[in-house]
Amino acid sequence: MIVFDKLWETMKAKHVSTYALRDRFDIDSRTIRRLRANQTVTTDTLDKLCRILDCKLYEIAEYLPEEAEKEDSIL
Repeated sequence: MIVFDKLWETMKAKHVSTYALRDRFDIDSRTIRRLRANQTVTTDTLDKLCRILDCKLYEIAEYLPEEAEKEDSIL
């Protein structure tokens, strides 16, 4: 699964709030909720976030294997 924990760390380091994402950069509040819940977002959204934060994708998103995938790799 893709998680966005690093997004919040990067935003804090760059002094960008969720309010700024909504107000200044027109990121929809539903998209922000999806990011908080580690749900799917479009690659366009990821691209926009990287441009806003002047960062690389790995600074906002991370792949973590699901438990079932971890178990399969052990076998």
